[in-house]
Amino acid sequence: MEPEWRRHLVDEGDGTMRIHAHGAMKTDARLITDAAHIERHADDRGPEQLINTASLPGIVGDAWAMADWHYGYGFPIGGVVATDMEHGEMGGAISPGGVGFDINCGVRFLALDATAQDIPNLKKLAGRLAGRIPAGGSGKGGIDITKSDLNDILQRGAHAAADLGHGLHEDLTHLESQGLLETDEATVSQRALERGMRSLGTLGSGNHFLELQTVGQVVDDSTASAWGLYEDQVVAMIHSGSRGLGHQVCTDHVRNLESSYKQQDGAWYNEQWDYTLPDRQLASAPVHSKEGQAYLDAMNAAANFAFANRAVLADRLRTVLQLEMGVDGEARTLYDVAHNIAKSETHVVHGKNCSCMVHRKGATRAFGGDHPDIGPQFATTGQPVIVPGDMGNGSWIMAGSTKGSNQAFGSSCHGAGRALSRSQAKKTLDGKALKRSLEERGVRVHASTPNVLAEEAPDAYKDVDEVIRLTSEAGLARPVARMNPLAVIKG
Repeated sequence: MEPEWRRHLVDEGDGTMRIHAHGAMKTDARLITDAAHIERHADDRGPEQLINTASLPGIVGDAWAMADWHYGYGFPIGGVVATDMEHGEMGGAISPGGVGFDINCGVRFLALDATAQDIPNLKKLAGRLAGRIPAGGSGKGGIDITKSDLNDILQRGAHAAADLGHGLHEDLTHLESQGLLETDEATVSQRALERGMRSLGTLGSGNHFLELQTVGQVVDDSTASAWGLYEDQVVAMIHSGSRGLGHQVCTDHVRNLESSYKQQDGAWYNEQWDYTLPDRQLASAPVHSKEGQAYLDAMNAAANFAFANRAVLADRLRTVLQLEMGVDGEARTLYDVAHNIAKSETHVVHGKNCSCMVHRKGATRAFGGDHPDIGPQFATTGQPVIVPGDMGNGSWIMAGSTKGSNQAFGSSCHGAGRALSRSQAKKTLDGKALKRSLEERGVRVHASTPNVLAEEAPDAYKDVDEVIRLTSEAGLARPVARMNPLAVIKG
């Protein structure tokens, strides 16, 4: 039987489809898609989750799903939802499910002034990277830090890491929010602290990776030139987040909030705030409530840990590159962007300025060059938007607008997006065969288990080129350059 939302689906003709508000929805929902794309992924439950998010108290504008949407926890991955911070007495809702368990999972993009021909021995380089970049679910291999160091990192993010000698101070202006989100108490549980003590400077497992790439095709010459990018250049992407510390922060707050909701008339009800939600996984609190502020403060602390984590990983990458390539291995940070975060931002909604709590879950900022949070080095190009694809087909870097904000609260896609669940991929794809196939094509692959390769196989993901096309057609960001994989380190 056709799901009800399809009866409310309309092609807007601008690269988006709209699901008109019905049932408990307070706003419309919008998907970055076209007819062929939505049919190809018709069995995904993401659109139903998007519809559920449109019922959040205080929601403003539309509930958005980027072109890489897929099913997640409460919110779909690729979901962008904003709530009015001045709604009611305590502001609109903030939902941990709208950020996800890997708080400030994100990507750092580094560029070398070298080509693949400058790498003396790719096999040796890839092997040394695999040895020096700890990967896997255990968190083993993190750098040694003290409790005082960890507390400083939770409060000052990448700035604290740089002061500890991990990462460059000059990188900081090339990071989203300069690698630091404001915290009052930076209060996280003892269990979160324990998990953070041992995992700083580790990649993690699943879709996290470190990848050496070459710039395969430049499609926006002026922007690429402004960013110092050129064809055949060696670049790197580091995709990781807040590791076990962030997961624990989300777990702690999700448990606390979900326990305050009771089932009532087929929905979930919180008596304290008079909140009714269609899915318990959307458990939320008013942003200015004690619970909302406690989550936001802990989330910012975990996000700071993630910024520091990518700084340490970049430091480890640079060490290996310089050992293997000498001066050719010097790598500069172009940008570092979060794609699991909630942030207070000002946007124009229905012609009026709105102080919004913007949830981006598997979505990245794509701000214009004139935005006050964007560094002057990007004033004429717009913000870099880093879009990892899959380890077989390639990745992209895009740019936000030169001026102004796009219609999706200044947001864009964050990757290719899953087409198969991890369990489906493991059942149908052969990780060992994939490794052989990639290496026959000249892509070095190091992964802790064949299962990870099966879960992360190219066939488990949407076509990244299609996701980029849809994102561009909807006017969210413009393509700058496409990257090809060279060496992949997976957990």
